[in-house]
Amino acid sequence: MSKVGGGRNYGYGKNINWAGKNALKDRYGEGHYGTQAAHQERWQNFVQFLKTDCHTKDARDITKGHIEQYGQHLKQQVNTGSMKVAYAQNLLSSVNLVLSVLRSDKQLTVSPSQLVGERTVVRSQCPITLTQDKKTDTSIPGTVQNGQLNQTLRYLQCKGEHRVRLTAALCRTFGLRFKEASLLNIGSALKQARTQGKINITAGTKGGRGKHADRWVPITEKGITLLTKAYNALGNSNLIPEQQNYIQWRNHAYSQWRLATANTDIKGFHDLRAAYACERYQQITGSPAPVVTAKRIATKEQDLQARTIIALELGHNRTNVLVAYVGSAK
Repeated sequence: MSKVGGGRNYGYGKNINWAGKNALKDRYGEGHYGTQAAHQERWQNFVQFLKTDCHTKDARDITKGHIEQYGQHLKQQVNTGSMKVAYAQNLLSSVNLVLSVLRSDKQLTVSPSQLVGERTVVRSQCPITLTQDKKTDTSIPGTVQNGQLNQTLRYLQCKGEHRVRLTAALCRTFGLRFKEASLLNIGSALKQARTQGKINITAGTKGGRGKHADRWVPITEKGITLLTKAYNALGNSNLIPEQQNYIQWRNHAYSQWRLATANTDIKGFHDLRAAYACERYQQITGSPAPVVTAKRIATKEQDLQARTIIALELGHNRTNVLVAYVGSAK
C-alpha cells in the first residue's frame, strides 16, 4: 500500500500498528516475509508503549523525545536483566526503519547503542571447530579444524544432505552467515576466486548491506577447492533447492544440522564464523586469538589491525563486535 497524502499516520492507514505493517510492505515489497514479520512484531512493541505511556495513536505525533523515552524504558529492562541488550537494539532499529518509511526521512532516527548500551558479550570459549584434537597438526595452535566438525560433515554426507554440508563448509571456510552461504552464487564466486583471489559477499547480508557496499573475503587454495566442488555439484546457482523458498530451506537445514551435531559440542552455524575469525586473527597477527589463549598475545596495534580487517570480512561496521568472535582485546 503506497503512501497517499499526509493524513493520519502519513496516509498509511488509520491504525498506527497497521500503518507500520503497510510501510514495511512498501519497504520490502513481495518477499522477505520473515524480515517483515520480525520488524512488525518489534513495531507492535513500540506502538503499545506509545499508547500506554505517551497516549499517542498517530505516527505524525511521534517525536524523537518519545523514542528516547522508549529507549529508557528498554534500558531499564536491560539493566534488570529481563531483556538482552541485543534485542533492545533490534527493537529500536525496527522503530528507526518503520518511521523512516512512514515519514520518507530519517529525522527521528536514533542510535540504539547510545540509548540501551553496546552489545558486550565477550566470547570466553574457543570455537569447538577450532580446537585441536590428538590427530591434528599442533604446530600452529588454534587453527586446525576439530574432528567433531569432520564428524558432522561426514554424517551429513552419509544422510545425503549435501547442500547442508556445503552450507556448513562455506560458513567455516569464508566466515559467512547461514543466509549468506545459502544465497551465494557458486559460479560467480568461483570466477571471482580464480581471477581476483577473493569473493564479494552481496546476497543475504544483514540489513541488506551487500547491495550498497562491497564486502570482499580472501580466498585460499582450500577455498577454491571447496567452490570447485560446489560448482561441480550445483553449477551456476545457490544452495537453496528450486522447489523450496528460503524459509523452507532454512528450517530443513537447521533441523538436519541439529541432528548432525547432537553428539558433538558444536552449537550452531555461528560457531563456524567464530572459528573463521579466530583463524584469520592468527594469520594476520601471527598469534592465536585471545579466546584461544585466554589473553591477548599480539600487540595492541596488531590486535586492532586484525579486528578491523576481520570485522569487514564478517560484514560488521564496528570492531568492538569482534569480542564475540575472537575474545577480549585486554
